[in-house]
Amino acid sequence: QVQLVESGGGLVQAGGSLRLSCTTSGRTFSSYSMGWFRQAPGKEREIIAAISRCGGNKYYTDSVTGRFTISRDNAKNTVYLQMNSLDAGDTAVYYCAARTRTYYSTTPHDYNYWGQGTQVTVAS
Repeated sequence: QVQLVESGGGLVQAGGSLRLSCTTSGRTFSSYSMGWFRQAPGKEREIIAAISRCGGNKYYTDSVTGRFTISRDNAKNTVYLQMNSLDAGDTAVYYCAARTRTYYSTTPHDYNYWGQGTQVTVAS
């Protein structure tokens, strides 16, 4: 069983930055494509960013393009989400997810493992 643990969430002022980390257990992290999702109260879970197994292909949803950066360190079994220029619309619970395929998907249903989520709150 693969376990994913997110960290780095918290309260930040609008315009500020946070870096989320997601560390996985096991020795097969490099075989997973990874995604970051978020879910705000009363809304569906949405894709934010995703990265292929080797890190060569990345995806960003339009609302975060130019502000967020996804990266991974396969030696540390960790995927990161650097979030800059945060605004109140970014407030949500953020989840990382692992998919047992080379390439990422933008659909939550396509991911095999999920973290417990970390709260990000942006104060305006």
